[in-house]
Amino acid sequence: MEEIVRTNDIVLISVIEALFTEAQVNYFVADRHMSAVEGSLGFLPRRILVDSQQSARARRLLSEAGLAAEMRDA
Repeated sequence: MEEIVRTNDIVLISVIEALFTEAQVNYFVADRHMSAVEGSLGFLPRRILVDSQQSARARRLLSEAGLAAEMRDA
């Protein structure tokens, strides 16, 4: 798995999940339930991981959706 996005923005996460689900890209949102540990403050970022073999495709989808600035460096 390769991390491609790290964010606190739950709306952005939802958009990316919809993109990846529609395109059948295997992904995992890590640290989604850390809010229980942090006291629901939302300061710990969530990480979106994709299958390493689908990384280039996932990055292309994000770029085409205008979300290139949100991506972590390859």
